[in-house]
Amino acid sequence: MRRTPLATHDLALVAVFAALIAALGAPGSIAVSGLSTPITLQTLGVMLTGSVLGSRRAPLALLTFLALVAAGLPLLAGGRGGWAVVTGPTGGFLLGWLVGAAVIGWIVEHRPARFGLGWIAMANVVGGIAVVYAFGVPWTAWSATNLSLQAAWSASVVFLPGDLMKVAVTTIVAGGLLRGYPAAMPRQHRVDRERNSVAN
Repeated sequence: MRRTPLATHDLALVAVFAALIAALGAPGSIAVSGLSTPITLQTLGVMLTGSVLGSRRAPLALLTFLALVAAGLPLLAGGRGGWAVVTGPTGGFLLGWLVGAAVIGWIVEHRPARFGLGWIAMANVVGGIAVVYAFGVPWTAWSATNLSLQAAWSASVVFLPGDLMKVAVTTIVAGGLLRGYPAAMPRQHRVDRERNSVAN
């Protein structure tokens, strides 16, 4: 299927969600003893971006955000920014945000016509937790000294309760938004669903 250029509406949503991720860094971060990766609210923004924008627009929002961070803007929680942060010990998690948002979007786009909130929750557990950890934890272990991969995975358990809470919040917010505002759904997928509904 040939993809069409993004419309002004889509570009506006990309900018809005990039700004949302940045805004969720404003409350700051919680440092975890012994780990270079802090606990922040910005993962919540990544999950919401993937759930609402879909597999095409969500990565663009993350690319916009990460490009600004790499350029030196202090948009990460704690006022961090710059190329050194992107390539530092937490860089794998930032890459995981990009891929994870795309995975979340793809799964949500392929939800059944009569979907339950469990589908969105599953998408965010897979993309927002599993994918992000799969990029972030090995990168942290590789970047850090005297930290084995096994130890890095064991240490990452501390993030799970907070991430599961973010999944719950994202599920409720995104589920309500997609039901009440279907125009937020990626255009081609919305057309395909409408055609299938008419055909059935």
